[in-house]
Amino acid sequence: MKTKQDFPSINERPPEGVNADGTKIRVLVVDDSMFVAKQLGQILTSEGYEVVATAVDGKDGVDKYKELCPNVDLVTMDITMPRMDGLTALEQIMAFDKNAKVIMVSALGKEELVKKSLLLGAKNYIVKPLDRKKVLERISSAVKN
Repeated sequence: MKTKQDFPSINERPPEGVNADGTKIRVLVVDDSMFVAKQLGQILTSEGYEVVATAVDGKDGVDKYKELCPNVDLVTMDITMPRMDGLTALEQIMAFDKNAKVIMVSALGKEELVKKSLLLGAKNYIVKPLDRKKVLERISSAVKN
């Protein structure tokens, strides 16, 4: 039986979540839905990203960002959450660190909120339900810019 070594690495590519120096790209996931947070975590870790923390609302997300900074490379931020919504949390993170890279996560039909978040400094957005390919494309482009 042939083993992996018998085939040259034609389809092998480095995982997207790893920097050129071999370090993992660190992500903070902020979402009140445990299901979405878990799904994002699985998509990210499958590509080598490291989920450094998860937060259940905007207030928790801002606190964790401040606590972990500068050891967070990217934040995924749900827009609609209890206690503090994603837009307010985005504003607070951007005020704390103008170079923060935040990607908004939104349900369909929230175009106005997505536009507002991009004006406030979000790098991109992801629409629920999550599509693995789109999630990785948007996160990868935000990290590189």
